[in-house]
Amino acid sequence: MNWQTELDDHGCALTPPLLTPEQCQEISALYGEVERFRSTIDMARYRFGSGQYRYFDHPLPAVVAELRETLYPKLLPIARDWAERLGWPAPWPDTLGEWLEACHAAGQTKPTPILLRYQAGDWNALHRDLYGDLVFPLQVVIGLDRPGVDHEGGEFLLVEQRPRAQSRGTVAMLPQGRGLIFTTRDRPVKSARGWSAAPMRHGVSTVRSGIRHTLGLVFHDAA
Repeated sequence: MNWQTELDDHGCALTPPLLTPEQCQEISALYGEVERFRSTIDMARYRFGSGQYRYFDHPLPAVVAELRETLYPKLLPIARDWAERLGWPAPWPDTLGEWLEACHAAGQTKPTPILLRYQAGDWNALHRDLYGDLVFPLQVVIGLDRPGVDHEGGEFLLVEQRPRAQSRGTVAMLPQGRGLIFTTRDRPVKSARGWSAAPMRHGVSTVRSGIRHTLGLVFHDAA
């Protein structure tokens, strides 16, 4: 099954391996190098959940920048197709560089790649990563640890608010080095009148033991 089909059916799709185990360990180890990050967020302080994450500062680590550059053109046709179905504008140019220039011109200049760390008892409330008026409709989270070995629990959660119906939840475990593509804000769903926008939110279930690291790739910058 290809990404387009899985995203259309579920709002998320697992990728083939994007990082080697060694690369995963190297990225996780960056968490202690505070100077690499522009901001550290304590989720409990803001009632986002429990745990901590850090936004990378410029310059991004080479592997993070390369992943963002490589994935953007692969996701772009899906973003444009969804916009067409919903009758929405599709402001995304052919390259990530051009899109980030548009973000910066609109005042969204802060880098958004995130390194997240969850320990036993930590969790992340359902939310959206929007950061400004300019939004790319898909994003990617990559597992950096081994589920069932390095941690228990900490499943990725995706909840879809369906038109005139109860919400639907999807759960995914992130294998080490593989990414999960998922909906940033809304996705098109079939309706009696053609296509409707189904709002989506994502989060993380409680980590029962161990430590869980993930790399979050958002394709728009923040105000």
